Amino acid sequence: MSFVVVARYLARPGERDGLLPLLDEMARESRKEPGNLAYRAHVGTEDDRLVVLYEEYVSEDAFTAHCETEHFQRIVLGQIVPRLESREVYRLSPRGEA
Repeated sequence: MSFVVVARYLARPGERDGLLPLLDEMARESRKEPGNLAYRAHVGTEDDRLVVLYEEYVSEDAFTAHCETEHFQRIVLGQIVPRLESREVYRLSPRGEA
């Protein structure tokens, strides 16, 4: 079982190009975390300001630890969030198999 986070970012007008290198750095750093299984950024094909992150962790505790890292605080909260018009974060747990 894993814990998934999907984040939907909408960049402020003119900010997308500044976001992409920050997301690349965030992905590199996050993938080094012991509880991280995946960290991928996707950009909108119809709206170039849209960015969707897919993150997978071994547990919810691993995601909580991710949010407390220096790189999350510095990059996401310090540099990415100010460039966003909106930010939605969805926490997902696996559905039992039918």
